[in-house]
Amino acid sequence: MSVLAPRFDSLAAARYGSPDATDASSASTRIDLQKVFGENVFGLTQMKARLPKGVYRTLLSTLQDGSPLNPGVAEAVAVSMREWAMERGATHFTHWFQPLTGATAEKHDSFLKPTGDGRAITEFSGSALVQGEPDASSFPSGGLRATFEARGYTAWDPTSPAFLIEGPGGAYLCIPTAFASWAGDALDKKTPLLRSIHALDTQARRALGLLGGEVKPVRATLGAEQEFFLVDQEFFYRRPDLMTAGRTVFGTKPPKGQEMDDHYFGSIPPRVLEYMNEVELELYKLGVPVTTRHNEVAPGQFEMAPIYEDANTAADHQQLTMSTLRRVARKYGLVCLLHEKPFQGVNGSGKHLNWSFGTDDHNMLEPGDTPHDNMKFLFFSSAVLRAVARHQDLLRVAVAHAGNDHRLGANEAPPAIMSAFLGDQLQDIFEQLAEAGEAKRSKESGLMGLGVDILPTLPKHAGDRNRTSPFAFTGNKWEFRALGSSQSISFPATVLNTIVAEAIDELCDTLEKELEGGDDLDTALQRLLGREIHKFKHVIFNGDNYSDEWVEEAERRGLLNLRNTMDALPYLVSDKNKALFEKYGVLSHRELESRYEIYVEQYFMTINIEGEGGQHMAQTMILPAAARYLSELLNTAERADDLGMKTDGIMQTARRVNDLVDQLVERLDVLAEQNQELGGDDVVSKATHMRENIIPALTAVRDVVDRLERSVPDDLWPVPNYRDMLFVK
Repeated sequence: MSVLAPRFDSLAAARYGSPDATDASSASTRIDLQKVFGENVFGLTQMKARLPKGVYRTLLSTLQDGSPLNPGVAEAVAVSMREWAMERGATHFTHWFQPLTGATAEKHDSFLKPTGDGRAITEFSGSALVQGEPDASSFPSGGLRATFEARGYTAWDPTSPAFLIEGPGGAYLCIPTAFASWAGDALDKKTPLLRSIHALDTQARRALGLLGGEVKPVRATLGAEQEFFLVDQEFFYRRPDLMTAGRTVFGTKPPKGQEMDDHYFGSIPPRVLEYMNEVELELYKLGVPVTTRHNEVAPGQFEMAPIYEDANTAADHQQLTMSTLRRVARKYGLVCLLHEKPFQGVNGSGKHLNWSFGTDDHNMLEPGDTPHDNMKFLFFSSAVLRAVARHQDLLRVAVAHAGNDHRLGANEAPPAIMSAFLGDQLQDIFEQLAEAGEAKRSKESGLMGLGVDILPTLPKHAGDRNRTSPFAFTGNKWEFRALGSSQSISFPATVLNTIVAEAIDELCDTLEKELEGGDDLDTALQRLLGREIHKFKHVIFNGDNYSDEWVEEAERRGLLNLRNTMDALPYLVSDKNKALFEKYGVLSHRELESRYEIYVEQYFMTINIEGEGGQHMAQTMILPAAARYLSELLNTAERADDLGMKTDGIMQTARRVNDLVDQLVERLDVLAEQNQELGGDDVVSKATHMRENIIPALTAVRDVVDRLERSVPDDLWPVPNYRDMLFVK
């Protein structure tokens, strides 16, 4: 047997030996979805049923109005929460938080407390609910504290419900919390998000007061579409690059990729469908309202998406979605890849963030029967566009990380240029306001006939959708399409909330002056909106964002084209952005600068892992395989020569392979040398070295490796190829 036979064993395992999905899943049986939904969540329904009425009303006031949390309420909630959790089999609790790693973190504590006489009781106090103290020394802080300063605090977030995570060995209670240093600096993604939600609420209420509407609490809402790849775990474990970097640093495109468009919205493979069923069931239990699932464009790529929720809960649920996708996949012999670009040459994965804001009964971005009659809608739409125009840099920073560099400004849309898509109807209205100070007409949507009598007549939107725009208006919300599939949605949402809060604040200032000058509301609004479009029209683009012409046009308009992470990140700590976050109490200067340092360091570490991993993989797996093939060719030529047979073809192939081996060794030497050079002592120099030297050196090695893959026999190639990984399900 060849020493490389395990590669083919893995192929056989993928086809015949993977776990039977019908055995792995309990989700295929009939489930009462209404009963299941939220059964592992300690939400308002559970609290109302278990808490004394007075305690529940006080807690509800905290949740709805932001009034301070009463310690007595916390004690009562803790008792009820422990009883509920233990009834469902929980033995431990954890403060579940979101450090600046981008993932979640937890430290489990037992409900069981020894009494000192050889017995034990179960206990969970209000103080344990409200505050925890995990060791914070190993989490990223970006210089907010020294490594030896380990103290960090978690603080209960009562606006996001606690939940249970179940496993074969039992269950544990997760309590969503914020995470801060001993000095009070935010060390997480939740705290700034909560601050930004408050800032948007404050300014939107102010606007509602000026616009003559009912002033009610305003909530930001989010819905994140999650794209991902699935590969058989046998392939995954034979790809060191996938295991360490989350993507293939080598690999040539298969003869058939996504060219036929036959995978998109196709029938979901049975094994994958059973997997999705179980993922959905787990998420339903956790109260995550996933509603959509389908095949995505690339083979092996899929998508799941929820309906919209308030921003804080949605951010928590998005983290739960990613962890559940990963965890459940293993039961089906699969691995879920959330990297933005696991496979070169096929579509990568994004995370479209649908964002809006409104009261409990009115979406501020919902047009009326005719949008030009709805000045309130146009006011808030103008605020969003004003924010995008002024802070295109921040929107780009919000989605900047090494994985996303493979998509933005590179091979796929949306591009790194931040523009806004309005659609024909809304753009026409703004142009009327700019030209005449009022909008007298609206492009009607009408009905769409399909030309077949048995098919219904459908409502026709006045504007088509634009799938190439990074920030698109889609009828009653904005779709921020530039997020990477692996990233937390918290910081992009924080940016959106904050920049729109600022825009509303400034528009309110101007509107107040107009009203003080004696104008009636309608006149003042028309004048204001007519002036505003000239300030943001340069960021509006309804065309093809993929085209070279748009890149040139965007440059003429003065739009930024920050092609990679290291181009974008310095804008985070510009004076403009420091002043923005400071003014609205979202991030202090220290907190903002810490995030810049953390993001730069994460970029450096990501590329460093890819560079060193690629070097090791090429030296220890690819080069020996190529040398083995060359040896076989030369041995075959020698035997053929002894028999008087012609060897021209064999020797020509050998020379070609030998030439590639020489190129590989030469380029590996360059990569190895660059891997030894870290580029300086500070993290910015190291990250810049990664961009300027490691990425080009690794790309050069990949070019040779991928050419070798097309030459070396399949039975000698040491790792699963794209054909295996993308199509075997």
